Amino acid sequence: MKLRLWPRSLIGQLVFAVAVMLFVAQAVNFALLARGQKQQALAHGGGMAVARIIDAIDRQGRGQMEILPVREDGPRRLRIPKLWVGETAPPVPERAVAMPDLADYVRNLLAEADIRTQNVTAWALPQRPRLGRTQLPGRTVLVVAEVDGRFYGVRSRVASGGARLQGFLVWQTLSLYLLLLIPILVIAWRVAAPLRDLTRAARANPAQRDTVPLEAAGPSDVRDLIAAFNAYRERITTMLSDKDRMLGAVGHDLRTPLASLRVRVEQVENDRLREKMIASIDEMTAMLTDILALARSGAGTEGIETVSLRKLVGELAADYRERGKDVAAGALADAAVRARPMLLKRAIRNLVDNAVSYGARARLSVTVEGGQARIIVSDDGPGLTDEQIRTLIEPFARGEQSRNRATGGAGLGLSIAREIAEGEGGTLTLVNRVGGGLDAVIALPVQV
Repeated sequence: MKLRLWPRSLIGQLVFAVAVMLFVAQAVNFALLARGQKQQALAHGGGMAVARIIDAIDRQGRGQMEILPVREDGPRRLRIPKLWVGETAPPVPERAVAMPDLADYVRNLLAEADIRTQNVTAWALPQRPRLGRTQLPGRTVLVVAEVDGRFYGVRSRVASGGARLQGFLVWQTLSLYLLLLIPILVIAWRVAAPLRDLTRAARANPAQRDTVPLEAAGPSDVRDLIAAFNAYRERITTMLSDKDRMLGAVGHDLRTPLASLRVRVEQVENDRLREKMIASIDEMTAMLTDILALARSGAGTEGIETVSLRKLVGELAADYRERGKDVAAGALADAAVRARPMLLKRAIRNLVDNAVSYGARARLSVTVEGGQARIIVSDDGPGLTDEQIRTLIEPFARGEQSRNRATGGAGLGLSIAREIAEGEGGTLTLVNRVGGGLDAVIALPVQV
């Protein structure tokens, strides 16, 4: 499973980017502060040790040095004096920790003071409890420098503020997150909310004429985008209205001469010729009706209602049986959708007519899955290839290529059903069944 770290939403990307940049900035800040604190500790502890070593060397040269012996406070505890001068190095406790950075720092300072050293070591001594007294800050260190065969050891103290620095940086990071992320969240939400409304409006069916223009909200860029979208949708609505008026006029102008032509054809004395002419006129009239239905599928004047699919599908199946068609209703879930009932009936009728024509019979069922009501029209035909499934829902596409309306129609039935389904906020899919046959499925959102 591929791990997805980059968020998809605008708010998530802004918050994630700022959080990562803050974390990187604080990490760099912590590294710089820790380095500075370390240098300061070395300068303090190492500088004191170098000053005492130089003073001891100077006093030793004048014969004024008093050497303090090492005292034993216990079987495993040594009490190192503040100053050690001898032919051998002072003993180091078992739990002492080597500090090579401090040793290098002291060696460099002694070299700058023109004191040549054979070896310099530094050790952090173990902490001892100070009964009855306040614990001193930092750690006690032992610095030993070998100069001209003699060992000079001094005790010093090095500040240890790492825990305090870490705590300070943690609180500083949390404060920065609160001060920066909360305003960014507010700004991102103010930008994303109208964008979500714009996305929903863009996904809606443009043929619906009763849509309300979106309210301009958010920053000026988003407001300009919403205003441009409202103007664009208004132009689409105007174009669709003009198209409907044009189609209405074309339909009226074509139906009138067709009706007049049929009246004249009825007067032809040759029966065979008259029947062929009447069949041609009927075919033209039916094709014109299908074309107008496809063009107007998303722009009817019918109102949206709550439709019970069990009742609607059951009535359709009963109507087909009364006409002698092999159509039966199977399992019908009690689901309700918001749709235009007459248009939805037309879409289902087109699917049933195809199933009866090409698959011998039709079986209707209704199921509910994932918040969607699925109207399934099943047939017992040979099924379709993937290429046919992709092309048959396009206008004038037919599985039967003879172009004869008696065997294949005009190729608009599935296109009309698809346009109606999408106009109601759903989809139309064609799926081959495993055991043979085809399922035509109209999926619509279930009314909550």
